[in-house]
Amino acid sequence: DDSWYDTNYLLDRLPILIRFYTNMVGLHRPSTPPGMPPPSARRRSSKLSFGVVCSSNINRSMEAHVRLQNAGMRVESYGTGTQVRLPGKSAMEPRIFKFGTPYADMYNSLSETPEDVAFFMHNGVLQLCQRGASVKVAPKRWQDTPTIDVQNYDVVIAFEERIYDAVIDDLQCREPTEEFKAIHVICLDTKDNPHEAQLQGTVALELCWLLEQTEDLDSEAPELVEEFQEQQMTHTQIKVLHQICYL
Repeated sequence: DDSWYDTNYLLDRLPILIRFYTNMVGLHRPSTPPGMPPPSARRRSSKLSFGVVCSSNINRSMEAHVRLQNAGMRVESYGTGTQVRLPGKSAMEPRIFKFGTPYADMYNSLSETPEDVAFFMHNGVLQLCQRGASVKVAPKRWQDTPTIDVQNYDVVIAFEERIYDAVIDDLQCREPTEEFKAIHVICLDTKDNPHEAQLQGTVALELCWLLEQTEDLDSEAPELVEEFQEQQMTHTQIKVLHQICYL
């Protein structure tokens, strides 16, 4: 119904909407029954560890975080920007938060007035904050992550070429560890909007499943990624980049 997008319609229903989102923000994932799961419910644990990175750790990387985590993979998400930037009421007025600000706090800041709730629910930002709060406490910045944590990743997927470059620059500037471990950095270029993030979240999951199945990631990944791009290009234009860094 087109009336859903009418501001007056939303304002008339604000008491219901506010109660709904107040109840939703901060909810934990559903708990499972006590005891060991039956054998049929057990999944093989993820062999690889994945990092997924966008600019503000609220849209593209969070979509991939949820997809991979729900598939049973070991994953954490990050942003490379200096701040978390969210669409505001005009292009000149973005809403800006520091990395480490809880998603729930962002939600509350963006819903201080009935007009704010109507606007930021219509543009989808409140839903992004709600999803973030259901997965982890706050957005993380890649460059501020300790090397001891970064070196645990086997694969890092960046969702834009400039973010891919930022991740590589950061890895090359860090002091090498004794392990000098290979980290595969891959770019899946994605426009920064929820629709494109959903599409590329599916692509990212497909690629990660292929990487999971390799016997020797370091030797097999370059050819696998090249074949993956050729396959994807048959039905969607997607730029896939790959570089191996050592840390």
